Amino acid sequence: MHIPSLAAKHGPGLAMLEASLRRDLERLEYPKRPWVLPRHTRDGQPILDVLIIGGGQSGLAAAFGLMREKVTRLLVVDDSPPGLAGPWKTFARMRTLRTPKHLTGPDHNIPNLSFQSWYEAQYGEEAWQSLGLIPKELWADYLNWYRQFLGIPVRSHARAGAISWRAEDSCFAIPVQPTDGNGPGETLLARKVVLATGIDGSGRWETPSLVARLPRELWAHTRDDIDFEALRGKRIGVLGAGASAFDNASVALEQGAAEVHLFYRRKSLPTVNAYRWAEFVGFLKHHGDLPDADRWRFIRRILEMGQLPPHDTYHRARAFPHFHLHAESPWLDVQAVEGTARVTTPHGTFTFDKLIVGSGTVTDLSLRPELAHLVADIALWKDRYTPPPAESNSDLARHPYLGPSFEFQEKVPGRAPYLGSVFNYTFGCLLSLGFGGASISGMKYSLPKLVSGITRQLYCEDKDAFFSSLMEYDVKEFEP
Repeated sequence: MHIPSLAAKHGPGLAMLEASLRRDLERLEYPKRPWVLPRHTRDGQPILDVLIIGGGQSGLAAAFGLMREKVTRLLVVDDSPPGLAGPWKTFARMRTLRTPKHLTGPDHNIPNLSFQSWYEAQYGEEAWQSLGLIPKELWADYLNWYRQFLGIPVRSHARAGAISWRAEDSCFAIPVQPTDGNGPGETLLARKVVLATGIDGSGRWETPSLVARLPRELWAHTRDDIDFEALRGKRIGVLGAGASAFDNASVALEQGAAEVHLFYRRKSLPTVNAYRWAEFVGFLKHHGDLPDADRWRFIRRILEMGQLPPHDTYHRARAFPHFHLHAESPWLDVQAVEGTARVTTPHGTFTFDKLIVGSGTVTDLSLRPELAHLVADIALWKDRYTPPPAESNSDLARHPYLGPSFEFQEKVPGRAPYLGSVFNYTFGCLLSLGFGGASISGMKYSLPKLVSGITRQLYCEDKDAFFSSLMEYDVKEFEP
């Protein structure tokens, strides 16, 4: 694998790390020879082995994992500008990652490719020891270096459309449109497709209908590009008790909002983080090996416990005297009144200049444009498992019922066997396989499953051609 040098862009410490990492990759490059057989359409058009939709941490790490296994006819497409894939420099408004700094995953167990090595090469071991959590901008810079150093083929400003199966060529056709207005669109062909589209990759960011019906200038979702400077001196209402709701409340306060009121349904905020419980080998590696009933009860319990705002996130907002929390306060009604939003809760009515919605995501594959032509045949959990009435959960029931390598499965066996060549490496894998796509803490164990599943298919599908090559193999080791 050719690794270009980026030393000119960085200090000597990073140049030394790159040299060491280049040696690591050369020493670990066994077996070296290419093996995936090229495919072409009937009229000679080349077919990619793998197309990865999404160029954030999951898409990049999946691509490198495949490249290490000599799957080289691959491409990553992402609709963002270069360096801005993922949330870290756009709508992520926390100061640091929420996961521990010593996490691993994108590095594929190569120490010199880890974030720690990258950080220490530039700032030193002492700085690493004193670092609490990883600043989100530095994580984005690490991923950008990762992409460039490893030479991962990424096409930015490229939005993938609805995936279709082209039976006559045994491949998928994926229309791709530029998001920057430069050039025409095109249709890419690929044997395998990986969806690495993040937290909302199996649905969408959710906005309650009573908010969505308001004039758009009165509300924003935490996912949106928000002009916080324009909120100076304003009264802001925030819906949701998760980390992103608190993050956005904090930024509004820091930018001079007059008041911020945060509303949530629960009687009290969660103070126990189930995600910290889950950070052990058993769960991270083997959740997908449990029977359906056990997978359901574990994930249902994690969701039931709730996603709390981390300690630093909570106290960042609470440091402002004009920040107000409202427990047991769902929004019963929201009306636009003379350029403001009037919110009714069980405990009173409030008037705000702007609303910010932090109510998370909803799982629903029918909402994904990439899956418009496939969704009718994809098996969901509700097609495979019926929980006891006391454990019902409509959102979990809509999760895709994935195979052991994140592949979609057919709702009706035999109707759409090609679905097994589409891999859902998004947060929608949670119920089937635990922390995988869109979860840094699960990448150490989820990436090998994904990569192995793809290479397994590429080999097994061409087994007859490989056997023919074995029959024809006649390279002599010596002359008797």
